[in-house]
Amino acid sequence: LINLCANAGQAMGENGGLLEVELEQCQLTEEEMSQLFQGQKNPDPTYLKLVIRDTGPGILPENLERVFDPFFTTKEASEGSGLGLSVVHGIVLNHGGALRVDSDVGSGTIFTILLPKLPMTIVQEQSNEKPLTFGNGERILFVEDEESLAQLGEEILGELGYSVTVVTQSVEALKTFSLAPDQFDLVITDQTMPIMTGESLSKELLRLRPDIPIILCTGYSPNMVPKRAKELGIRAFLWKPLLLHDLSHTIHEVLHT
Repeated sequence: LINLCANAGQAMGENGGLLEVELEQCQLTEEEMSQLFQGQKNPDPTYLKLVIRDTGPGILPENLERVFDPFFTTKEASEGSGLGLSVVHGIVLNHGGALRVDSDVGSGTIFTILLPKLPMTIVQEQSNEKPLTFGNGERILFVEDEESLAQLGEEILGELGYSVTVVTQSVEALKTFSLAPDQFDLVITDQTMPIMTGESLSKELLRLRPDIPIILCTGYSPNMVPKRAKELGIRAFLWKPLLLHDLSHTIHEVLHT
């Protein structure tokens, strides 16, 4: 999808146009099955049809039969390797599907992908997760530079029974904490933030108050892993996105151990 939609966007270029993506279930006839799958038998003719349609300049007839060939491209050398559509073709075939391209010069291009429909099986799983743990008004300094995540974190922590102070800048968080280090029972901070990372902020907070519990959160940080966090004196480490169950139990463990 990314590849085909990106190609469509590039084809329409500065002039713009319309990109349509459609998905529907279809029943293939025996003739269609034979044409698309070269005589291979499939016990279930039910397929999902994915269509990517654009209103770009279209593909020249002499290029149409070669678009799925490896390294074939009509783009400039800096714009692509020519592997994209061959990879798309390979993915579809590996999933037992079929791929067709139709194009009229000046009218746009249509890629039609057919994928076999898999039966849906609903499995009732027994959850071994412990119930959520709740706080009793403990004071948390929550540091997150993404406004939407900061607001969401405030709401979730409030629902879990904690008193929350939200700060969206790490430097401001350090200032807030330094004015009253004993005002907080726990700090939860993001790692990747401008000016001062969560790691740097944690070092400063621990310098001001060595016993302050800190939970460090990150979505991706090659230099920050649980072992590194522990060595710095950080009590716990959580990967983003934060899961409610993991967050509630981690907070409880940090505050009560």
